Amino acid sequence: LVSVLSSAIIVYRLPWTWKCSKLLMKFIHAGLNTIAMILAIVSMVAVFDFHNARNIPNMYSLHSWIGLAAVIFYSLQLVLGFAVFLLPFAPVPLRAALMPIHVYSGLTIFATVIATALMGITEKLIFSLQNPAYSASPPEATFVNCLGLLLVIFGALVLWMASRPHWKRPPEVNAEALRPLGETPEGTEAESTMTDGSNTDKSHLGISTEAARKQNLKLDEAGQRSTM
Repeated sequence: LVSVLSSAIIVYRLPWTWKCSKLLMKFIHAGLNTIAMILAIVSMVAVFDFHNARNIPNMYSLHSWIGLAAVIFYSLQLVLGFAVFLLPFAPVPLRAALMPIHVYSGLTIFATVIATALMGITEKLIFSLQNPAYSASPPEATFVNCLGLLLVIFGALVLWMASRPHWKRPPEVNAEALRPLGETPEGTEAESTMTDGSNTDKSHLGISTEAARKQNLKLDEAGQRSTM
């Protein structure tokens, strides 16, 4: 879930994907999230089967509570994402209003998944390491602690990439990728008209300024002659 979900998050942030069509990137993003959701469900079924086979109580730890909450909210995020952003039925104002919420909830779920993984590996070490104990810092504890640090660094890098403006997909790239061949970019004709008009205004302004300057020179010369 950590690796596939992180790939789904940063798929829009990779510069070599900016030339692809937005629709293709939507399908890739939705496909990766679907794969992550399927793997999460399979993992939860495996955990409950393992607990039931070993007579271990279910849903008693904070790790299990937060993990189940992350999977539930992730499934809601996936369903709403399909309904609003992938299917062509939602109006554009609704998509624009829900997009910040969709991005924020996705990053929050990803951070929650990282926290769940850290609590899970710590819980596993405490229960599994008996001789020597976890507090004695055996090689297994050192290895898993390093794994936890790498998870934190990895999660921080993904969140950094997803929150930086210069990693965001440029809007002009979207327009270029989706514009049909030979079509004039929207607003070009208006901009050229405005530019021509502004140039004309500037030329008239320059002519009037030059005439006023010459008139002032003539007045200065007349004043000097009268003084002389």
